[in-house]
Amino acid sequence: MKMWRCLVALVLSLLVAFPVPAQKKRNYEPLFGKKYASYGKTSSSLKGAVFYLVSGHGGPDPGCIGKYRGKELHEDEYAYDIILRLGRELLRRGAKVHFIIQDAKDGIRDQAVLNNSKRETCMGKTIPLNQVARLQQRCDAINRLYRKDRSSYKRAVFVHVDSRGRGAQTDVFFYHASGSPYGKRLAREIQRTFRAKYDRHQPNRGFDGTVSSRDLFVLRKTAPVAVFLEVGNIQNARDQKRLVIADNRQALANWIAQAIEQDYKKSKK
Repeated sequence: MKMWRCLVALVLSLLVAFPVPAQKKRNYEPLFGKKYASYGKTSSSLKGAVFYLVSGHGGPDPGCIGKYRGKELHEDEYAYDIILRLGRELLRRGAKVHFIIQDAKDGIRDQAVLNNSKRETCMGKTIPLNQVARLQQRCDAINRLYRKDRSSYKRAVFVHVDSRGRGAQTDVFFYHASGSPYGKRLAREIQRTFRAKYDRHQPNRGFDGTVSSRDLFVLRKTAPVAVFLEVGNIQNARDQKRLVIADNRQALANWIAQAIEQDYKKSKK
């Protein structure tokens, strides 16, 4: 009996000295915030696919700023909320998702006006103020992960909010890198999905979002196939509804995820 007690004491002392690392909860992502951290799988339609999700700006740079009912709307906060919602939808479909820009406190939020902060990091690293350094940092993070991931379908998705004159209403529009046929295919798939959704939900409105190539730094410097979305004009009152209404932000995420599903299916043919 005495020997048994000694063995128990030894085991307990070893556990204290060398604690077992905490296991990551299954289907749980703390970046989503308490309300949305747990998520159920809806399918395995994106099993094997890997995504690098990047919300524009962040940290010391809020991006463009709009005015809404006397309050400020900051681009980085809305882009981040949409990216989180998109990532959650992709995870629910069985994908592997990397969130390049992260905020340890702000998860998915349902408020109309999202409070601004400077907490965002690039996967834990401070985001520099210098624009080139800031963009290079996120490209480097993507490329490091890209080299480690073993998948034949790896895609980067960048989400931004545009800024134009108050009277300029815009639909979501899409960029891909010049000479990237798969980036173009993905952008067109998202465009087709958005057009079909608008035809269904707002049949008399139409959808004018365009697809084009553009020589953007992040599209040139990242290894995976990429698509870049501008989700609206932060200055325009009608476009602001796309941002401030949480259900609309969720709809954007849902539609992008559905389009990605279709593109993934095409990649297997």
